[in-house]
Amino acid sequence: MSYGIFASVYDVLTQNVDYEKIADRIDVLFGEEIKKQGSLLDLGCGTGTLSFLLEEKGYEVIGIDKSEDMLSEAFEKKYELNSDVLFLCQDLTELDLFGTAASAVCVLDIVNHIESIGKICEFFRRVSLFLEMGGLFLLDMNTPYKHSEILANNTFVYDTDDVYCVWQNSYDKNSHKTDIDLDFFINDGEKYFRESESFSEYEYKTKDIISILEQNGFTVLKQFDGYEGGTPNEKTERLLILAQKTNLIFEGEIK
Repeated sequence: MSYGIFASVYDVLTQNVDYEKIADRIDVLFGEEIKKQGSLLDLGCGTGTLSFLLEEKGYEVIGIDKSEDMLSEAFEKKYELNSDVLFLCQDLTELDLFGTAASAVCVLDIVNHIESIGKICEFFRRVSLFLEMGGLFLLDMNTPYKHSEILANNTFVYDTDDVYCVWQNSYDKNSHKTDIDLDFFINDGEKYFRESESFSEYEYKTKDIISILEQNGFTVLKQFDGYEGGTPNEKTERLLILAQKTNLIFEGEIK
C-alpha cells in the first residue's frame, strides 16, 4: 500500500501521538554509548516526525519506509528543517544497507502491518544482519487485547479544521486480522472532497514475536506496557520490546 491520501493527512490525524515522549523513552533506553557507536535506523519512519526528534537528540538517523508518499512528506520536512536525516525507500522485509547500524527502532505498530509470521521473521533477520553486535532494537506492537477490545469492530471519527476522517474497523478473531477502512473529507479551501483508503493490521502473540527475535540472533532484555514504562499486563494495549543483538546469523542460522 502506498498510503497516498493518508500520507498527506497523516500528521494531522496523529496530533495526539506524543512523539516527544517516544523519543525521550528511546533516548533513555539506548543511552549515550549506543548513540556514540553509530547510526540509528528508524524502520517504518513514515513522514519522519520521530526521525527528526531523534536527530535533535544527537543520533545519526536513517529513516526507512516503503511508501513513496510518506517519504515525500518526510523530504519536505527535511528541507524545511535543514536536516541531515537520510531517508531510504525500502520494504522492511528487503532491508539492504551499505553498512551496519548501532541501533534500530520500529514503533507505532509497524510490526502489525506485516501480514505473516514468515515476513516478520525475514524482517527481523534483515535487521539483525545490519545491526552491529551488541546493537539495540526497540519495537512496539498493538496487542491481541487491543485488537479484540479496543480496535475491534469500532468506528472512530477525527474532526479537524482541515480534514474529517471516519475510521471503521472490522475485526476477525479467526484470521487475527483487523481490516481498516478510512474515509477522508478534506477541505481544499472552497469545499470538501472525499477520498478513501483501506489496509489491515494483524495481531501477534508476544511469545511468537520473542521467539522470532531469538531465532534471529536477538536476546530480549525488557518488556514494557507502552512508553510509560510499566509492567505489561492482560490489558496492555501497546507492548514495547527492547532486544539486543547477541548472536551472528549466516544464511538464517544462528552462529
